[in-house]
Amino acid sequence: MNTDSTTADTPTTRDVVIVGSGIAGLSAAVYAARADLEPLVLEGPEPGGQLTLTTDVENYLGFPEGIGGMELIQQGKAQAERFGAEFRHGTVDAAHLEDQPFELALASGDTIRTRALIVATGASARWVGADGEDDLMGYGLSTCATCDGAFHRGDDVLVIGGGDSAMEEALFLTKFADSVTVVHRRDELRASDIMARRAREHDAIEFRWNTELLEIHGSQGTGVTGATLVSHPDGHPTATLDDHEVDRERIDVGGIFYGVGHIPNTDFLEKTPVDLADSGHLETLEGMTTETTVDGVFGAGDVMDPDYRQAITSAGTGSMAALDAEAWLEEHTAMIELQA
Repeated sequence: MNTDSTTADTPTTRDVVIVGSGIAGLSAAVYAARADLEPLVLEGPEPGGQLTLTTDVENYLGFPEGIGGMELIQQGKAQAERFGAEFRHGTVDAAHLEDQPFELALASGDTIRTRALIVATGASARWVGADGEDDLMGYGLSTCATCDGAFHRGDDVLVIGGGDSAMEEALFLTKFADSVTVVHRRDELRASDIMARRAREHDAIEFRWNTELLEIHGSQGTGVTGATLVSHPDGHPTATLDDHEVDRERIDVGGIFYGVGHIPNTDFLEKTPVDLADSGHLETLEGMTTETTVDGVFGAGDVMDPDYRQAITSAGTGSMAALDAEAWLEEHTAMIELQA
């Protein structure tokens, strides 16, 4: 069995390294391990990814009563380990992907070598810095209306943001909430014309202009119960809290949704030959594939998916990446043998 690090005396190369241990990385690990590829999974600074912030997952196939996000991740890891996947805490600082085998430089100073690389590092939702958000994320505060909107039937909810993401969240939430209020720090939306028009014309959506979220009220036992908003006629009120024109208002709400976008975790790929979109997302080749512009590098989950961002789709692309990597390794090995 190969090991996960290299030394001057005994350089070792893995067949597959998976960077990321969210649902996409775990799915890739299960498939790769069942193919006897002995994958190494680097868990990164936030093992389990965004799903660990979700208290209840009700739309993942096979769990009619729902399942906790952390429990789903723990079961996925146990399943991957059962088939032989190896897990290690480690953050990739730099990737050297110009030649084979690839080399990954870790923050610890170690170097890992691998023939195939699956990038499943996910995307981090932007937070706004409101007081209380650390404690209440997953307890009435969410970054995904599609995931958590159904928990807010009959509630009054806030959506924070002014771009397409916020408009999509607001429109979706009208299916469940009694009222949806979009809170935006300026007096005009950044959203595309069509999305802005749909939201503005919807009877259940109201707007609070030149307003920001300052504090979230509630507890993990009760969930979100209210919010403190601040407004200023010139916008961006949190930047001028001492101004006499800043108004503060505490309101009752049952849920708050951040719609200020996601940041794909691709910093370590910026100086590599792997193509990234303007948004920072990993670009894959056209067609039904997880292959990237670098032969032997594959993408899975939210790091390459700016649109769906669901646990079930992440798991699907994770399995695809493992299958693509397995096929590539077989072809790559055959080519080496022919050249020898």
